[in-house]
Amino acid sequence: MTQVPLKQLAYARSGDKGSNANIGVIAYSAEGYAFLEGYLTAERVADYFKSLNPENVERYELPNLLALNFVLKGVLEGGGSRSLRLDSQGKALGQALLEMTIEID
Repeated sequence: MTQVPLKQLAYARSGDKGSNANIGVIAYSAEGYAFLEGYLTAERVADYFKSLNPENVERYELPNLLALNFVLKGVLEGGGSRSLRLDSQGKALGQALLEMTIEID
């Protein structure tokens, strides 16, 4: 097994809707998507962002786009102009997720 950052298999986009953050993870290849579909679970993403106290994390699969979409509920503490978080709109969360270390063969 080799440890690599997620960014070697995918890129990401993120944003917000109110207090929720949205992170899209898009694989570079079909093989990468197949691996991420099994590895990058909602539970794993919730654990990675546990310091931000998400209420829960939902995962949506978009195989035609080689993408997974994660919605982190309540993670922005009100979002936009209401939150005191440095990134109150969740724009940096996708980049943060790409730094996750994963184990691949």
